[in-house]
Amino acid sequence: MQIIWHGQSFFEIAIKSTNNVETKIAIDPYGENIGLKLYKIAADILLISHQHSDHNNAKAIIGAPFLINSPGEYEVKDVFIRGIAGFHDSTEGKKSGEVIIYKLEIEGLKLCHLSDLGQKELTPEQLEQIGAVDILMIPVGGTFTIDAKQASQIVAQIEPRVVIPMHYKLPNLNVQIDGVDKFLKIMGAEKTMPEKKLKITPRLLPLEETKIIILEP
Repeated sequence: MQIIWHGQSFFEIAIKSTNNVETKIAIDPYGENIGLKLYKIAADILLISHQHSDHNNAKAIIGAPFLINSPGEYEVKDVFIRGIAGFHDSTEGKKSGEVIIYKLEIEGLKLCHLSDLGQKELTPEQLEQIGAVDILMIPVGGTFTIDAKQASQIVAQIEPRVVIPMHYKLPNLNVQIDGVDKFLKIMGAEKTMPEKKLKITPRLLPLEETKIIILEP
């Protein structure tokens, strides 16, 4: 499996079957209005977590992907996907509405994308639905989502093997949120070096402590 981050909450995940057929998954492509370079990619499956313009730009996806934009269970091209209802704020959605947390099971790996989560903690029901997680994609920038401290607490709730921070300040991004440094400091991972992409299999997962991986957009 290969994971590429394009900035904000936009991820591209590529897998290959035993007969060498590639399947691509896109999550939360953003629009041009946020200041970042717009990446147009081909995908077979498109996940949209909520209808804000920095997460729902389906036009950035080339082809005719299978679209998932509501809670529920899905199985597409040997990918099992569960959409779990969550909140964009700490007031049960009264200010910013709801989001969808996505849990994916692919190639023996369990991934979770927390969208623009604004809850200070996950509920027991959400944790039960999420279950075990190998790779967690979590917002850390604050203001519109959980901040660095809250993100660290949710990491402790989920206990993933790998954490990929997302939704934080980048050059040219015109959304006023924090950078990733605060989160890295809290997690004791200040010396983490960015990587262009993550190539991962079950046997490459860390065995003991949770590993933080910074991806370059």
